[in-house]
Amino acid sequence: MIKTFNANKARLRRHQRIRRRVKGTAERPRLNVFRSARHIYAQIIDDTVGRTLVAASSLEPALRNFQPAPPPEAETTAPAEAEAVQEETVIVESAAETAPSRKAARAAARAQAQAQQAKSGKGSQQQRGRPPTQVKTVLPSAQKGEKKTPVEALAAIAYNRKVAIAREVGKLLAQRAKEKGIEKVVFDRGGYAYHGRVAALAEGAREGGLQF
Repeated sequence: MIKTFNANKARLRRHQRIRRRVKGTAERPRLNVFRSARHIYAQIIDDTVGRTLVAASSLEPALRNFQPAPPPEAETTAPAEAEAVQEETVIVESAAETAPSRKAARAAARAQAQAQQAKSGKGSQQQRGRPPTQVKTVLPSAQKGEKKTPVEALAAIAYNRKVAIAREVGKLLAQRAKEKGIEKVVFDRGGYAYHGRVAALAEGAREGGLQF
């Protein structure tokens, strides 16, 4: 029998593990997040009485027609976009012409090794019947960039509409929580990974004044 992976069941299992440690109280309620393919929902819950104190979602009337601001780079570089593309293609073509291929690099290394053998006297009659020594070509290894924090990772997708709406939902939730006198919460990511819309909602709530 072939086992199929159910992403939602796996998320629910992760959420159950989180809920064993994360519980909301009257002094510090729990901020729970749920996201679907199109929307995101957040609510602040007091688990001692099983009551939702504050809630917000992307279905709010104020957010239905929300459009994120265009990135600042697009406004400044839009007129010169065609010229930049042309310059980039010219640079790529010139780099492709000047960059040596692997076959050429290996041939050059083999010729250099043979020349060194001839100079050192290793190319005598006793070793002429042996195959030439193969020189291993060492290619430059890939270098990993610095690990980004969740806030730095959000900068690349901050102008995505869903991500921008999630941040606004977090700000709206924090505003409503302040009106109820709630300042500190515990964050329950609902079994989702802390990135994308979930991280954007959390950062929006922090911007609104919630502490967690």
